[in-house]
Amino acid sequence: MGNREDLLAGAKRCLMEKGYSATTARDVATEAGTSLAAIGYHFRTTRALLDEALFEAMAEWGEELDRALAQDADSDASAEQRFELAWERIIESFARLRPLWAVQFELIARMDRSPELREAFAAANRRARLGLAEVFHRLDPGAGETEALAVGTFHQALLGGVAAQWLVDPDAAPSAKELTRALRTVARELGSG
Repeated sequence: MGNREDLLAGAKRCLMEKGYSATTARDVATEAGTSLAAIGYHFRTTRALLDEALFEAMAEWGEELDRALAQDADSDASAEQRFELAWERIIESFARLRPLWAVQFELIARMDRSPELREAFAAANRRARLGLAEVFHRLDPGAGETEALAVGTFHQALLGGVAAQWLVDPDAAPSAKELTRALRTVARELGSG
C-alpha cells in the first residue's frame, strides 16, 4: 500500500475508535505510519481525508451486506422472507459496526455548517437508495429509476430509524421479526382501505 491507502486505512481505524470530531491529523498519521504532510499532499485537509474514509467504510459495509444477502438468499424465498433476512443482516451489522453508525449520526448533526459534507451525503444517499431497492426488491435501477428511488427511500428511512433506535437502546430496538410483523400489519391495513 502507498501513503494514500495507508492514510485511508488509518483514518477508518481512527473513526471507529475515536469518532469523527475527536480524531486529529496526528492520530491518523500515527495510525497510518505516515507524516502529517502526507495528509495535505494526498487530501489537502484532514476533514477531506476523514470524509473519504467514512464514505469508503460505508461502501464496504454495503458490499459486505450485498455478499451476505446474495450468499443467504434463496431464489424461492418470498419477499417477506427476503425482507426479514436482510434486516437480520443489517441489525447484526449494528453490533459489529456501532462506531461507524455513530459517526454518521455525529456528522448529520454538523451538516448545516458544511455544505461539502451535505453534498457528499446527498450523493451517497442516492446511491444507497438505489442499492437498497436492489437488495430488498431486486429492482434494477436502470430499468425503472423512479420506482427504485421511491422504494429505496422507504428502506433508507427505515434503516435510519432502526439505526437510531439501536444506537440509543439496543435492547428495545426492533428485531427483524418485529419489523416484518409490523410491515405485514401496515400492508394489510393499506390493502383493506
